[in-house]
Amino acid sequence: SLLMIRNKALMDEYDEWQRRSPEVLPAEPDVLIALGKEELQKVKDDLDMALAMVQLKNKQLEEDLEREQQWHEDQEKTLGILNKIEEETKIQDEQASKKGDTIFHDLQKKMLRLKRYNEEIWTALGKFLQEQFPLPEKGESSKRKKTAVSIHVGFVHFLILFVFQLLINKLMETPHEPYIRVNDSFWPPYVELLLRCGVALRHPGDPNRLRLESFH
Repeated sequence: SLLMIRNKALMDEYDEWQRRSPEVLPAEPDVLIALGKEELQKVKDDLDMALAMVQLKNKQLEEDLEREQQWHEDQEKTLGILNKIEEETKIQDEQASKKGDTIFHDLQKKMLRLKRYNEEIWTALGKFLQEQFPLPEKGESSKRKKTAVSIHVGFVHFLILFVFQLLINKLMETPHEPYIRVNDSFWPPYVELLLRCGVALRHPGDPNRLRLESFH
């Protein structure tokens, strides 16, 4: 389509030249020189105009190039900052992961030590109860003794936890009056055990009232 338009323009220009009659130039040298100067001046003006347009276009291209270079530098700086942040984040994640694994292993070790310590305490408490509060032995087999000891220790555990729960509940509900009254359900040897271990305290004016020791 562009070629067809160009062809039509050339044909129109050709027809225009065909309709013109050639102008006869005068033979005087002065006239020819003047006409030549006039044509050269027109060419010079056209070339100056073209040069100005080219210079203006070059200036615009230089400004666009500077903007593109500045944008490219900004993008490189931004990319460098993002890469640095990504590397730092990756390093921090790796350090946090290692630290988390270390903390997890430490907690596992501590829990294992606490579990062993708890077992040792309960074993020592069972031995202490067997020595200080022995069960009747007459007419009982070793198997029945062992079963009775297990039941006895389990009952002691339950009683101690029950007393702890009562003391803690009383302290939380009425901090200004943390004492509970000892009734027949509290076996005196176990109450005495709590007192000797420093877990409970008697009321200064009433020996039948107990409170939880202020561990803080």
